[in-house]
Amino acid sequence: MKLRDTIAAAVFTITLSPALSSAQDQPWLKDRRYTEGIGIRAGDLELHPGIAAEFGYDSNFFRRAEDDQAGSDDVGPVGSMRLRITPSFSLSTLSQQRQEVSPGAPPPDVEFRGGISATYDEFFPVSGMERGQERMSEQRNVGGLLDATLTILPQRPWSVVLDGSLGRTIASSDLGISNQSFRRINADAGAELVWTPGGGLLDWRLGYRFLGTFFEVDEFSGLTNLHHSIRTRGRWRFLPRTALIYDASLGFVNYPNPTIQRSSHPLRAQIGLNGLVTPSFGLLAMAGWGASFYSSEGQVDVVNDFDSVIGQFELKWFLTPNPSTDPAAATLALSSLSAGFTRDFHDSFLSTYFERDRGYLKLTYFFGGRFLVILDGGVAALVYPAIPGSGDTGAPGLGTIEPEPAWTDVRIDASLFGEYRIGDSLGINSTVRYGNNVSSTSLSTTERDGATGELVRANNSLGWQQFEAYLGVRWFM
Repeated sequence: MKLRDTIAAAVFTITLSPALSSAQDQPWLKDRRYTEGIGIRAGDLELHPGIAAEFGYDSNFFRRAEDDQAGSDDVGPVGSMRLRITPSFSLSTLSQQRQEVSPGAPPPDVEFRGGISATYDEFFPVSGMERGQERMSEQRNVGGLLDATLTILPQRPWSVVLDGSLGRTIASSDLGISNQSFRRINADAGAELVWTPGGGLLDWRLGYRFLGTFFEVDEFSGLTNLHHSIRTRGRWRFLPRTALIYDASLGFVNYPNPTIQRSSHPLRAQIGLNGLVTPSFGLLAMAGWGASFYSSEGQVDVVNDFDSVIGQFELKWFLTPNPSTDPAAATLALSSLSAGFTRDFHDSFLSTYFERDRGYLKLTYFFGGRFLVILDGGVAALVYPAIPGSGDTGAPGLGTIEPEPAWTDVRIDASLFGEYRIGDSLGINSTVRYGNNVSSTSLSTTERDGATGELVRANNSLGWQQFEAYLGVRWFM
């Protein structure tokens, strides 16, 4: 396995997979408030089938640097037309709107919600180097997601929440140094015990979660990782519209087949406020501490750890005032404008971690029961610690990462989604998205040629930009 391919897959997996996976690209899969229509009732269940198709342009699927155009027919941006077809299906126990509950009747014993979706991608390259266009044509594939949530004894003093998901992600590297798609299976499962005494002013949760990322290609098996975590969180509503919230977790991250990666025990603890300042304004403010605790195993003598403040601040304006006195109910409003800032740390397979400080704006507007607009954008500083480098393994195809001092990239992201609904089950939509990794850093690697055994030096620029625009149609129930 070439070391630069390891780096490309690794940094993308941790840095951008939440933002760039297929499900996250399509708002109707990410948020079921937009996914589902009136549905079909089948006894005590609701069924919600749907299918969507999109066609548009992607300027740089591989996220290659512009200055990589010269010297090779296998580098540089490749523009393509892109077709996506996404069938989906979800089912749940009856919603509150359909429940025929008489006054004083007990709540249901269980609540269930599950869904399945798949996305087929087809690419038609229109620009770029010849070999890059061939690679682009080979990217056709199918991703998908299966998820379910079961709540036992909801709205009781003691309840249990079980959830899980299994997905297949098809995405490219964001480092601009590999024309490959990194297929991987993402598994997620968790359980929470919920205590809600008295009238519900206090609730406390204790749970366990497993996250697994399994790379399908043997070359990248060293990036496969298992993440176990124990988490506790709570809420105390000490004012009618304001709650004190607490969140803490301890993780155990392990790489079964490590190469340059190290296991860690990330620890996070935060406390804050969530509330409605007025019926039209909401406030979320959390602050705490995070530490990474990486192991010192492997070839690298110097291990960088994160040990600093983490948190989030968000001010939200509800375009339609929220009459509820429950702070948590504020999240159910569809139309809102929010501005905020987050600070946290994340694993980076490139070294140990990176720090992410991001300011953001988001507008969600659903009016007339027909037109939905979601405008989202942000600017983030991605702070990477120094890379001490790695020793030469001497094996064909492997080499060294040369030492690199600490650096900071600026990540810009913006997206606009609009959908007009024709009737109750048909929508016409458009998506425009822009991403830019502003970086003056080039990672230097030295690789041993498998045929000659000679060392070959390469400089890999981390800067790239990408523009996407799609038109689509969606049928849903």
